[in-house]
Amino acid sequence: MRSLRAGRLTYLVLGLFTVGSLFPLVWTAIAASRSNTRLAQTPPPFWFGGNLGRNLQVAWTDANMGTALLNTVIVAGTVAAGTVVFSTLAGFAFAKLRFRGSRLLLGLVIGTMLIPPQLSVVPLYMLIAELSWTDRLQAVILPTLVSAFGVFFMRQYLAQALPMELVEAARTDGASSLRIVWHVVFPVARPAMAVLAMLTFVMAWNDFFWPIVALTQNGSPTVQVALTGLGRGYIPDQSVIMAGALLGTLPLLLVFLLFGRQIVGGIMQGAVKG
Repeated sequence: MRSLRAGRLTYLVLGLFTVGSLFPLVWTAIAASRSNTRLAQTPPPFWFGGNLGRNLQVAWTDANMGTALLNTVIVAGTVAAGTVVFSTLAGFAFAKLRFRGSRLLLGLVIGTMLIPPQLSVVPLYMLIAELSWTDRLQAVILPTLVSAFGVFFMRQYLAQALPMELVEAARTDGASSLRIVWHVVFPVARPAMAVLAMLTFVMAWNDFFWPIVALTQNGSPTVQVALTGLGRGYIPDQSVIMAGALLGTLPLLLVFLLFGRQIVGGIMQGAVKG
């Protein structure tokens, strides 16, 4: 087979896409290092200034960013773990187990993706108010602990990657359902689980709509809720707002730098298996 080699045009296109992808992050850092007066001038600054440390300190203090980051790590980590586990179990059941009404149930699960989340805000808020969960982290964790997308994603992956012969061989050897899931399903589904965990973690970290309803800035805010309190005043301080946004973005970049190779490897392994 002939090996493929990238030409100059390929590198040029990839370079342009890379610059376009990094520009918002770089601009956020530049704006966070300038003063609000300089940002209002024309043309805007295109290089770093000397106010980055001060703006980061103001954003950290005004938004109570330490508490917000800790709360967001707890929320995003718990939601990602719960979504991966429950979606893998449900996906395995829909993909390999035969039971009455499986297609109907799968259709209902997928059908929930068509319902706008705004329609469930009022009854969901009434429920958490009845349970006295207002301004508590469980109010934003439990409603998103499993997703229809995650169930469908894992079902499609396991339907192709998990041979039914492995499950039948494990049952022949006397393995229980829990042991089959732990020793057969989870190892096979590991690449897809890594991808789903990363996608869910990022979505939970950036979620704004439901946390701003269920949480308050002075109680147990997440990062997105805490950022709404920055730059308030007659003239919003855009440099402090950008500094807060930078603080909220850096943990995601750190996670991707630490686990990016495993995530990309999981995507490629899943593509080869599919």
